[in-house]
Amino acid sequence: MTQTAADAQLETLPAGALSPLRIPVFRSIWIASAVSNFGALIQSVGAAWMMTSIATSVDMVALVQASVTLPLMMLSLVAGAVADSVDRRKVMLTSQVFMFLASIGLTVCAWSGLLTPWLLLFFTFSIGCGTAFNAPAWQAAVGDMVPRSHIAPAIALNGMAFNVARSVGPAIGGAIVAAFGAAAAFTVNAFSYIALITVLGRWRPAPVAHALPREALHLAIASGIRYVWMSPAIRKVLYRGLIFGVGASAVSALMPLIAKHLIGGGPVIYGVLLGAFGIGAVVGGMNLARLKLKYSTENIVRWSSAIYAIAVVGVGLSRFLPITALALAVAGATWVVVLSVFNVAVQLSAPRWVVARALSLYQMFTFGGMAAGSWMWGVIADAHSVSFPLFLSAGVLLVSAAVGLWRPLFQAEELNLAPARNFTTPETAVPIESRSGPIVISVEYKIREEDIAEFLAVMNERGRIRRRDGARNWVLLRDLGDPNLWIERFSTPTWLDYIRHNNRLTHDDANFLRRLRELHQGVGAPTVRRLIERPTDVLPTGTDVVEEDLAEPVTDPTRSS
Repeated sequence: MTQTAADAQLETLPAGALSPLRIPVFRSIWIASAVSNFGALIQSVGAAWMMTSIATSVDMVALVQASVTLPLMMLSLVAGAVADSVDRRKVMLTSQVFMFLASIGLTVCAWSGLLTPWLLLFFTFSIGCGTAFNAPAWQAAVGDMVPRSHIAPAIALNGMAFNVARSVGPAIGGAIVAAFGAAAAFTVNAFSYIALITVLGRWRPAPVAHALPREALHLAIASGIRYVWMSPAIRKVLYRGLIFGVGASAVSALMPLIAKHLIGGGPVIYGVLLGAFGIGAVVGGMNLARLKLKYSTENIVRWSSAIYAIAVVGVGLSRFLPITALALAVAGATWVVVLSVFNVAVQLSAPRWVVARALSLYQMFTFGGMAAGSWMWGVIADAHSVSFPLFLSAGVLLVSAAVGLWRPLFQAEELNLAPARNFTTPETAVPIESRSGPIVISVEYKIREEDIAEFLAVMNERGRIRRRDGARNWVLLRDLGDPNLWIERFSTPTWLDYIRHNNRLTHDDANFLRRLRELHQGVGAPTVRRLIERPTDVLPTGTDVVEEDLAEPVTDPTRSS
């Protein structure tokens, strides 16, 4: 079945929790990823417990978690730009092969007795680098595999696959470490990459036709940052993800110490605690769709963060395994709910051309918060006790919940970010190439006095959209001789940038453009002039045309400027 046929079939079905598994490619990669998740969780148990054996300070144990999450912050921008510019299958395949080789190196060093604390951190950091490149490509590819209406259950399924592994993998990892040592856990992880590498190697997605040349890497990074920064819906998720990541990281970073010092157990108990956290996460993932039907995005995040804080306090107070396991299960459920809601909100708030970069920035903020939090909580635990940083992290989680009262999250499901596709590259009287520029655009509106207040409100949003999509030096001018004449002016570096700017218009964006044209009282559509800057001492090659003859007004009222 082709992807188009699968999409058409799925659009006629309700977006149930398992509906994305009807698409063969998603199902295959999902299963292979679940296997890889098992290996990763088993390896994490081995790495954390190995560090407790070879390190002399408590903060080195917390650095194991930080070494995995830090690359997600450092490399997110580059990884997102690559995932938006290059075949995502190739990005995922390359990342998996790199992680496989790093895991082989870790395994060899562990079996040969050469592993030191810093060498262990080097290998876990390397695996984190592979994860950093794989994550935005895989998450963005979900939207390419399934229809928009099924993105939320697909993301929930990804979270469920990870947390099923989390519920069972750590317990298995603890048993393997207890019976055979940490090196055996590293070996299992190395073999777990083979299934996913095989599936990705066999996958042959339909080639994507690009109407415009790909942006250079540095320009793609810049446009991704600009888009996210100028998108309030995404920006709010980043702030909340950062705060939540700092607070929520304490449990994962200090889990070995919770098992060892608060409960008084060994690697098996550590695996049991991780398993309890994972079981709770599975329960949370299975109920996410039901929660989204009943409550708003903001209410889900706010109350889940508050409940997570209460659970963390319970972990810090408890000295009994059943109570600690129950508190961790609650923490796991709220953990996966919050992160899944954040992920869905970002995916549904960004169009496909920039979604990987938006996800990578979300990843950078959230996992950057986790990396900083993991290190910070480890240092505090080393100076005080294991319980003290848990109580502090609960306070941070409550702050995350309280921020929602001030800056609530948007309902991203209501956005229509499909390309408007109403722009046709205009013909020009002056010969022009894609690299020609700078290009200056002016749009002239005739606005009645009684409509000025609404015009300014709509134009304020239009200016944000212009700048978000790449316009520079955007200004709004009023003619002193004709008070009804308003001129919108902006520039782009090149003609290609101007075309790219207009092709980024979405259906939601077009609503503002449509309203501006309704407010325009002039004859026909607003007059659009396209001009190119030229030095006065050099004439354009092959032409003597002056700048005023550059462009004709756009007369099609449905066409974007």
